[in-house]
Amino acid sequence: MTEACIRTAVEAIHSSPYQAVLYLAGGASQALGLLLSVPGASNTVLEAVVPYSRMSLIQLLAKIPSQFCSQQTAQDMALLAYNRALKLSTPGSPVVGVGFTGSLASSRPKHGEHRFYLSTRTAERLWISRVTLTKGLRTREEEDKVSSHLLLKAIANACKVPSNAISEMSELDVSDECEKQFNEDQELEQLINGQICFKIYPFRSEIPAERKIILPGSFNPLHDGHLKLMEVATRICGDGYPCFEISAVNADKPPLSVSQIKDRVNQFEKAGQTVIISNQPYFYKKAELFPGSAFVIGADTAVRLVNPKYYDGDYNKMLKILIGCKETGCTFLVAGRNVDGAFKVLEDLDVPEELKDMFISIPAEQFRMDISSTEIRKRSGM
Repeated sequence: MTEACIRTAVEAIHSSPYQAVLYLAGGASQALGLLLSVPGASNTVLEAVVPYSRMSLIQLLAKIPSQFCSQQTAQDMALLAYNRALKLSTPGSPVVGVGFTGSLASSRPKHGEHRFYLSTRTAERLWISRVTLTKGLRTREEEDKVSSHLLLKAIANACKVPSNAISEMSELDVSDECEKQFNEDQELEQLINGQICFKIYPFRSEIPAERKIILPGSFNPLHDGHLKLMEVATRICGDGYPCFEISAVNADKPPLSVSQIKDRVNQFEKAGQTVIISNQPYFYKKAELFPGSAFVIGADTAVRLVNPKYYDGDYNKMLKILIGCKETGCTFLVAGRNVDGAFKVLEDLDVPEELKDMFISIPAEQFRMDISSTEIRKRSGM
C-alpha cells in the first residue's frame, strides 16, 4: 500500500461523518500515527486507548478474558469503543467503535501463531476479522505495519468510504471475516438489554452543538407543554442542542417494548424534534451518559432529586451522588409544577448549599403549564 494510497484512504475517512473511538492492544500502533498525521483527524478520532498490559485490558473489559488475543476480546473491545463513541460524539453523528488485539512477533520466540483480530461496530453492523501471519516472514515492525493497514481498511469500510486493496499480505497469510447486520428493532433490543447505552434520532434540522439540553420524560403523549418548555429552556441556556430523552428501562415498571418505543419516537419525527432513547432511569446515570448536559426537569422531579428518602434515607449518600452529577458538568433547569396540590418553583425547594449552583430556575412568567401527560391520557380515554 503506497503512502499516497494510505493518505487517500485516511482523507476519505476524515471526510466522512463518522466519529470513532479506538481500543488497540498488541499491535496496529502505526494506524494511530497514520490517522492523526493527516489533517482532519479531529473530525474522526474522538479517543484512542492502548490497553497494552494485561491489567489495563482487564480493567477496560471489566473482566478477565478467557483469551487476551481472541475474536471475543476484539468484539468486546469494539462494543465498548462504540458505546464510548456514543457518549463523546456530536449528537446525531454516526459512530464506529474499533477493537484490535494481536499477538505479533516479539523479542522472545513465540510458540503459537502470529495473529490478530479486528472488529468494528456501528449502529447497524458488527464486523470481525482474524488474520494469521506467516511466521518468520516479517519483523515485528513489518507485522505491525500489515496490521495497521488492515485496521485502516476496516475503519474505511465501517465509515462507508472507498479503501484500496492491501498489498502487504503474502499468499501464505490467512484471513477470514464475518459480520452481523442489525435492523432498528434489533438495535433497540440491544439497548433494552444493556448492550448499547443509547440511540439518538436526530430529527431536528439545525447543526447539532456539542452540549445537549435534555428534557427527560415518558412523553406518553408528547404535548405542547413539552415543546414550549424545551423552547424556553433552550432560550435560557443560550447554546446547546435540544434533545428529548426517554428511558426504555424504568426503575419500578417493566421496560418499554420495541413497538412502544417506536410509537413514541414517531411523535418526535412528526414534530421535527430530536429524541434519545436510553436505558438509564436514574439521573446520576444519565449524567454519566451525557456529561456537560443541561437537564430540564419539573419542580416535582427536583423535589425527589434532593430528598434523602430516595437514597435509602441517607442524606450523605444523596449529597455524594448529586455532587458526582455536578462533577460531570451537568446542570438542572427547573420549571414550576404542582407538588402536593400547590404550584412550586425552584426557590420553594430546600436545595443543599453545595448543590445550589447546579440548579437554575425557569421563571413561572416564562413557562407555566399545570397539565400533565397523565391528565391528557385520562381526558382522551387513553
